[in-house]
Amino acid sequence: MRFRHFGPAPLVEDNSVRSDGTTVVNLRAGYDFSERIGLALDVYNLFESEDENISYYYESQLPGEAAPVADIHCHPVEPRTWRLALRGHF
Repeated sequence: MRFRHFGPAPLVEDNSVRSDGTTVVNLRAGYDFSERIGLALDVYNLFESEDENISYYYESQLPGEAAPVADIHCHPVEPRTWRLALRGHF
């Protein structure tokens, strides 16, 4: 299990705008059938965190807006995802 936490951080030099903290838990379980063959299951974002993976602060302007607006723009943490991997060494 991997626990990842990033606390709040400044998005501008004067610390007037800060990001929220982010916490994500990933899980990996696997089994090696032999030295050459193994199976692993990864579960990303195990607890379905809805935090922001990364945040930026900059101006943007949508169509129809009279002037640019400075705001926080973010990329959310990916939803819960599963990956099953079969590994073989030849």
